[in-house]
Amino acid sequence: MQRKSVKISLMLSLLFLFLFSLALPVSAASSQYITKGNTSTKMVALTFDDGSDGKNVAKILQILTTNKIKATFFITGKAAENHPQKIKDIVAQGHEIGNHSYSHPDFSKLSAAQIKTELDKTEAAVKKAAGKSTKPYFRAPFGSVNNATLQAVGNQGYTKTIGWTIDTVDWKGISSSQITSKVINNATPGMIVLMHAGEGATGTPGALQNMITQLKAKGYTFVTISQLLSTASSGQYVVKTGDTLTKIAALYGVSVQQLITTNKLSNANLIRVGQLITIPTTNYTVKAGDTLTQIAKAHKVTTQQLVTLNHLTNPNLLKIGQIIKIPAATTTPATPKSTPGALTYTIKKGDTLYSIAKKYGVTVQDIVTTNKLANANVIKIGQVIKIPGKTSAAPTQPTTVKYTVKAGDTVYSIAKKYGTTVQKIASANKLNAAYLIKVGQVLTIPK
Repeated sequence: MQRKSVKISLMLSLLFLFLFSLALPVSAASSQYITKGNTSTKMVALTFDDGSDGKNVAKILQILTTNKIKATFFITGKAAENHPQKIKDIVAQGHEIGNHSYSHPDFSKLSAAQIKTELDKTEAAVKKAAGKSTKPYFRAPFGSVNNATLQAVGNQGYTKTIGWTIDTVDWKGISSSQITSKVINNATPGMIVLMHAGEGATGTPGALQNMITQLKAKGYTFVTISQLLSTASSGQYVVKTGDTLTKIAALYGVSVQQLITTNKLSNANLIRVGQLITIPTTNYTVKAGDTLTQIAKAHKVTTQQLVTLNHLTNPNLLKIGQIIKIPAATTTPATPKSTPGALTYTIKKGDTLYSIAKKYGVTVQDIVTTNKLANANVIKIGQVIKIPGKTSAAPTQPTTVKYTVKAGDTVYSIAKKYGTTVQKIASANKLNAAYLIKVGQVLTIPK
């Protein structure tokens, strides 16, 4: 009897465990709560919460467009239902969006099922209005979250819960100057600024332009939330006034050509302030006993390059298992052997090193190295550069060309134009000692 009782008890326990396991939800990673970008670079993410009325959306979008700035808007489901065209305009103008709930409740007081309903209804409304998902970004109403909230939000695919570094409290109706002062006086690299797009935030449109102007004067660039997080988690650099690709390449110990290739740049001389440049990197996992100096030496880079690339606040503090990004190893191009009659090129109007390199099947770095150029972005019309040895064939060059003399031409000006000498032209055309030529005369130009 006792044995039978034990067996029944065991079976009941197993049944309970089975039913309990069925009741457990499939758990995803908890949403990461973020209040600031992990960067020492002066960048700021402007964010706007759009409630049910969206009265100031149009004014905010106009100011952002005028200043060529992209921001991040957190949309409620009711906002998407009440003013769908404004949500469509936000997305159409290239701004980012996130989920700000459907009815703006306190998420820390909701069940996982209620949280799912709030998120799903908002996602559906925004997709209907603008055709774009709000995932993976969520902002909790009132910033109210706890561990259960983050787990429930993460389970629905919102892997990043975005807080803020500076709350302007503009929804209280404070003045434009108060809003501006709060942001400027507390500015810090990687900050996330919270503002609102509804009618309660009467001072926000007036504050926005002054805020942008003053932050720019302090050296700040403006990024979206995804750009801010991408910059912090990967090797990226925000272009500043006066930057060139050569300068950025030297800062990180990579080549100009690597930056061109990695960022798919069509013109090496054309980069703009605020542009994100991805730095080609490899990863290194910190081991017991490692120091930053040892890692730098082993990978033939400087300690400062590792500090800059990884946004390290303390170079002496490394953790076992920490991932350190290493600038991708550069290949120093072999210096071509000098040969008589080596190919040269005379810079013409509109030329860039990139266009010349592409024309001759070499890299920008090859040309920079061969000609010992201090700045790949500075070349002059008339400057003669050497085209280094290359693996792919150079454009076929005729041994001679024909030139018809125009008014004002001299043998010297023609020789300079074609990179040859007066004597060679005179010899090829059997000119007399005075080098006399006539308008309309056809000259053979030797190469």
